[in-house]
Amino acid sequence: MTDDTRVTLVTGGGTGIGAAVARRLLEAGEAVAVTGRREERLHAFAKELGEPERLLTLPGNAADHADVHGAVDAVLARFGRLDAVVANAGYALHDTVADGDPAGWTDMVLTNVLGPALLIRASVDALRHSRGRIVLVGSVAGFVPSPGNLYGATKYAVTGLAENTRRQVTDWGIGVTLIAPGRVETPFWAEQDVTSLGRMLTADQIAGSVVWALGQPEGVDVNTVVVRPLGQPN
Repeated sequence: MTDDTRVTLVTGGGTGIGAAVARRLLEAGEAVAVTGRREERLHAFAKELGEPERLLTLPGNAADHADVHGAVDAVLARFGRLDAVVANAGYALHDTVADGDPAGWTDMVLTNVLGPALLIRASVDALRHSRGRIVLVGSVAGFVPSPGNLYGATKYAVTGLAENTRRQVTDWGIGVTLIAPGRVETPFWAEQDVTSLGRMLTADQIAGSVVWALGQPEGVDVNTVVVRPLGQPN
């Protein structure tokens, strides 16, 4: 890679949207670091791509401060710079606050809400130096309430975090974009019956929106992009 090769860190980059973003950036000749909890999945992803030199895989928990800070340090040590971060790690429990199991809520809330905040905190100095970009992967659930849905509440938090962050870092030359997908064919729906949901977007289509946001010209800050499949009314 050359000294001006763009470097992006993607959390939750071993599967789904994160993996699709990493593929697109690598195909464009950029350098990418991906994090994920499952080390074996990260190794499989790297092997699938031919283990390119411009790919760095970093096992870790997106909701753990030491892991996130260590990932940023590893990127800077390996590539010498950091130009963008994509806070993609997150998941849903398909239950409600009235009848769900609270045992699983803490981890979901920490991953979906604390995780992006930790990534911003760990990377902001490097991004200020590179005048880089932050992309937060939210959800239409962060705009349209669903009855009793705690996952949607976490995505409302991400929607707020994106704007709060933008207001602080815009004068530092850092762009912030919230990408809010509708229904997407990812492991998110692994245990759900999706036959009645209609058309879904692919992870690669959402990755296209992320890469488009990352590729905006200098001085242009696209802030909120909501992407639904045709036929999704909510």
